[in-house]
Amino acid sequence: MTDDVPPHSRRTTLADVAARVGVSAITVSRALRRPDMVSEPLRKRIAEAVDELGYVPDPAARALASRRSNVIGVIIPSITNNVFSDVLTGIYDTLEGTAYDIQLGNSRYNAAKEEALLRVFLSQRPAGLIVTGFDQSPAARRLLETAGCPIVQIMETGGNPVDMMVGFSHFDAAGAATRHLIAQGYRAPAFIGARMDPRSQRRFQGYRAATTEAGVFSEARVLTTADPSNVSLGARLFAELLARAPETDAVLCNNDDLALGVLFEARRQGMEIPGRLGLCGFNDLEMMACAEPPVSSVRTFRQQMGQQGSEMLLARLNGQEPEQRLVNLGYELIVRQSTLR
Repeated sequence: MTDDVPPHSRRTTLADVAARVGVSAITVSRALRRPDMVSEPLRKRIAEAVDELGYVPDPAARALASRRSNVIGVIIPSITNNVFSDVLTGIYDTLEGTAYDIQLGNSRYNAAKEEALLRVFLSQRPAGLIVTGFDQSPAARRLLETAGCPIVQIMETGGNPVDMMVGFSHFDAAGAATRHLIAQGYRAPAFIGARMDPRSQRRFQGYRAATTEAGVFSEARVLTTADPSNVSLGARLFAELLARAPETDAVLCNNDDLALGVLFEARRQGMEIPGRLGLCGFNDLEMMACAEPPVSSVRTFRQQMGQQGSEMLLARLNGQEPEQRLVNLGYELIVRQSTLR
């Protein structure tokens, strides 16, 4: 009986790489963690040995030795929504080429799922966390407050930040879009919303405040659902809205998918836009400028949120304080033909 371990069953270690190069394991570790601390020729020799031997760093051992892994946990509520695709582009572009890896979690707009993901991430001693919004459950909030690593909350501003925050005010943005509709002479504006997560709720609150201030608010012209948003849903909701509030002369949708559905249904019913109906979306996805007529929308700086949040996290991880802990990127109301009378 032999004690030999089959080659395919034995994990290549840091010591193996060190022996191949002829340096200490500490030197190899330093080259992998802080490549700026070793010479370029040595970095090249170590990199070649790593490739030849198939060495993969053990994140658990690294976390145990340094008390932190090199993982940055990112929790978003959707991986299919174009809004969050843009955010992730900003995060990945910023962290590419750094010493940190991204671990992505999808909470699916579920507070309990977000809490469970936080527990998984924190058990792995992440270097930092990027999470969406500030409406975590009390238990999730406690997990963040005791995480012991830098945290950035993205996609909005307000609330009581755990650490750092970058985003914009959904309330203010929706209020600005609603006031634009009213300024154009629309006297019976409606709100159509789907999913109605906390950020969508704040958009509705901004619409309600603006219409109430102008004396044109009506519960009959508010139609929302917890269903996931899509273009077909926008068309169906608009048809329902007209059946119960035929006086509706403008619609603010809580996202662009719904706005496109409203546009299709309005055209199907022979409604002139913007003459008979004003229409405004939210997020200003590419399709809004390409629609006929082009649709007004609230532009949000999603990729910049991912980028800025990642840069703030990197600054903290490098022992620096970001210039600002709370960053409001604002929004821009993009006015197009669909709302101009």
